Amino acid sequence: MTASEPGIAPCRAVAALAGILAAAVPIAALAQAGDAAALTDRGLALAQGGQPQEAAKLWRQALEASPDYFPALFNLGYMHFSAGQFEQAAPVLARATASNPDDFNAHYLRGVVAQKLGRGDEALQAWRNALELRPDHFKLMQIMAVEYGKGRYHREAAEVAARALRLQPGIEDLHYMTIHALREAGNLSDGLGLASQAAKRFPDSARANFELAWHLQKDGRFDEALPLLRRAMELDPGYEEPHFFYGDWLVKQARYADALAPLQRAIELRSDYMPARIALARAHIGLKDWEAALDALDAAVELEPRHPQPHLLLSQVHFRLRDRAKAREEKELSLKLRRQNPAFLEAVQSRPFPD
Repeated sequence: MTASEPGIAPCRAVAALAGILAAAVPIAALAQAGDAAALTDRGLALAQGGQPQEAAKLWRQALEASPDYFPALFNLGYMHFSAGQFEQAAPVLARATASNPDDFNAHYLRGVVAQKLGRGDEALQAWRNALELRPDHFKLMQIMAVEYGKGRYHREAAEVAARALRLQPGIEDLHYMTIHALREAGNLSDGLGLASQAAKRFPDSARANFELAWHLQKDGRFDEALPLLRRAMELDPGYEEPHFFYGDWLVKQARYADALAPLQRAIELRSDYMPARIALARAHIGLKDWEAALDALDAAVELEPRHPQPHLLLSQVHFRLRDRAKAREEKELSLKLRRQNPAFLEAVQSRPFPD
């Protein structure tokens, strides 16, 4: 999900100087504010007439007259955003949110610009401020759940996804977004509970059946998981994950011959499925079919040369084939690649969002 613009009106006019007590403001300041309002309104008319550059000049003049005048700040920031000028938009929108902290659109747009600039934490903080102003903004919750996940803030991702799910419990994909966030946060207990709910609500969904099977297996209840896996494969033969999961379980049970078909099917469905390719190689190794194992591992290396696991398995195969030099070479390469690319083998750790 991308950060589209929920409910932001382009270059919208904002009531000038709302809530300011005339008696408390010097005459010169009132004159400046009046100039800013007039310039901003003229700029808005130009922008709506297709003259954004001329509009921007007037908004800058308005800000010279009144540096904290929110309508000019927002409109100028929005214009830079619309033109893809995110570096220019960011400081203007920061001033806009400081000028009017109660404006949802300013905080939201500031977050979008920060996201475009690759500043995920800044985007999330802006969106947190926006969500405080509109606590039931469903689309923003979805956007934030995705961005939290990118930053490995999985607990926060799970919380905001669950919040969105409470608002719209009939959306199937939102169940899976929340389940995934709970899994990444290490909260498998709540994940199992939600997966059970999803399977009851969407009994004919391959994904719902698979998610429940996955959690049941993690809970040590594979006898309950197996029928759900088979059901998922029947419901959607083109869904690769149940085929891989089933085949991988068969490998772990030393049922190597039985594992070949589901693993090959998973790879047919998704050619870049590295875990399935590694599991398939393990099945061939278990069967002592060295040539097939070499073929599977060579395909895995071609798919991702930086991954250390195929090279480690190649080392084992060459050792079995009594090619000790090749086995040592592959093992050393595997260790080198593991140092260079630890993310391939190490689970990414969740972290809390900084306050």
